[in-house]
Amino acid sequence: MYLPPLRTLAARGLQDPAWLASLLLAWLAALLLPSSPLRAAEFAKGADIGWLSQMEASGIRFYDTAGTQRDCLAVLKSTGINSVRLRVWVNPSAGWCGKADVVAQARRASDAGLRVMIDFHYSDSWADPGQQTKPAAWAAHGIAQLREDVAAHTTEVLTALRDAGVTPEWIQVGNETNNGMLWEEGRASVSMANFASLVTAGCNAAKAVFPSSLVIVHISNGHDNALFRWILDGLKANGAPYDVIGLSLYPEPADWVQKNELCLANMRDLVTRYGKQVMVSEVGMGEAYAAACKAFLTDLMGKVKSLEGGKGLGLFYWEPACHGGWQGYRKGAFTSQGRPSIALEAFAAPTLPVAGDRLLNISTRARVGTGFEIQVAGFAISGTTPRRVLLRACGPSLTGFGVPDALADPTMELFELQTGASIATNDNWSSNATQGAAIAAAATQVSAFAWTSGSKDAALLLTLAPGLYTIEVKGVGGSTGICLVEAYDAQ
Repeated sequence: MYLPPLRTLAARGLQDPAWLASLLLAWLAALLLPSSPLRAAEFAKGADIGWLSQMEASGIRFYDTAGTQRDCLAVLKSTGINSVRLRVWVNPSAGWCGKADVVAQARRASDAGLRVMIDFHYSDSWADPGQQTKPAAWAAHGIAQLREDVAAHTTEVLTALRDAGVTPEWIQVGNETNNGMLWEEGRASVSMANFASLVTAGCNAAKAVFPSSLVIVHISNGHDNALFRWILDGLKANGAPYDVIGLSLYPEPADWVQKNELCLANMRDLVTRYGKQVMVSEVGMGEAYAAACKAFLTDLMGKVKSLEGGKGLGLFYWEPACHGGWQGYRKGAFTSQGRPSIALEAFAAPTLPVAGDRLLNISTRARVGTGFEIQVAGFAISGTTPRRVLLRACGPSLTGFGVPDALADPTMELFELQTGASIATNDNWSSNATQGAAIAAAATQVSAFAWTSGSKDAALLLTLAPGLYTIEVKGVGGSTGICLVEAYDAQ
């Protein structure tokens, strides 16, 4: 589970004790529920923001969905974004994406409570499948010196981040390295051993500064399993170390369904074949197709989260704040007015499929009541087969764990997300003896903590067809307080 920096906890906790109580409750739940970690909280919902400082310097402004001008990071957070990605260039001509710019942006993001990924391009400008150009200062260097260059540059940038008080959660060594990096010496089709040695140099340097950060090897075309096998088999044969396989996926509105299915098959193979975790490091779709993009993102996040053993770490949208044709790019996720498009609603909507671990989603809120004080959680059932699920709204039972101000009388209602149709409601899990016994048995089956018979916690146990669902919880009779909502696979 991700926690903000201690100074942020202290400062906000003094101003907002209810917020702090909610955060600590989520942490407590992580300890109480051994069936699974808090993947709903840990899943990275990210945005690449490499252009942000340059856009702001040019006078571009950002607005929330209501049209109020706000800091871009605040707007992104309001959509559900919890992480950012920053690319690093060695010696960029204008300074943007250089070390100083990256450190400043990372510090700003960290102060805002966002998690950070650092993406090393090992170039003075863009590195991608079509270009992996050596920095000008390294142009005449052979492979031995390039290994030293990679290590020195990686160490320099990461040390500057550490000195600034920033710990990146993920460090990407190379960007879209479909055919290696630092051409020609590091071109994989010419010498896989050379490419692997460069990955090794970057990984070792990263781990020397930040031992706990996860190192990512990044490849584009996430639907192309043959490409991934070729690169990763080559790295494995040459002993290159890394932690996470990163991928890019940029489908069109007409083919995203097919490419998402191919991507899922690829990710499953990567997990099985290499035993690695997977991160979707980049996605995007044309800004004119926001509705299709939302569907694409929702579906893909569900597929990433379905990977066995929780090995799907997250998804990052590439430059979502880009709008108005900035730098000629037309795959952002903001409108021409500088507001988030509906595409980013995918990050706010929980999209957790039934697959693998028992715990599908967990949600806490410090103040649940009536009116606008509704707690919402969600999940998805993928595939074609109906699944049995256990849904719980825990209020009264939390008092047994010393939780103050627990919601005394929650009521739960389940909705089908696409149509908004109400499926079932409950405000007392044991009011019906037969149903109560079945719910208690299911709770034991999924290793959920036990409730006291007669408590007014709410629960539903039912079989649902594949689809997207939301749970809404309110306080009966105007009651308010802290509530924990859980969704389990009880098949």
